[in-house]
Amino acid sequence: MQYVDGFIIAVPKKNLKAYQALARKAGKIWKEYGALEYRECVAEDVKVGKLTSFPRSVKLKPGETVIFSWITYKSRKHRDKVNANVMKDPRLGGMDPKTMPFDAKRMIYGGFDTIVTM
Repeated sequence: MQYVDGFIIAVPKKNLKAYQALARKAGKIWKEYGALEYRECVAEDVKVGKLTSFPRSVKLKPGETVIFSWITYKSRKHRDKVNANVMKDPRLGGMDPKTMPFDAKRMIYGGFDTIVTM
């Protein structure tokens, strides 16, 4: 079964175009190194829940939106190999958190084993 890295972040709406450009660049690089799929999705029907929700998870502020993204790989071992190459790639080097189009401190991410595919 495939392995998936998942991400949830808050992006200021005014930075969506800059984020989209960064995501396109990153996606091409991940795919070059073997990622099977790279997806970036912007919230369209995401409400604030009473206890939990996507907006609550990233401490969404006024003027921001939620981005939900994932990258799929053949396996955890494949993910580790792809990510090692991506992290060494100079095209992504020098990304200063101060100039990023989102607050990386509020990013939620993790790796997941696939248990159902249909």
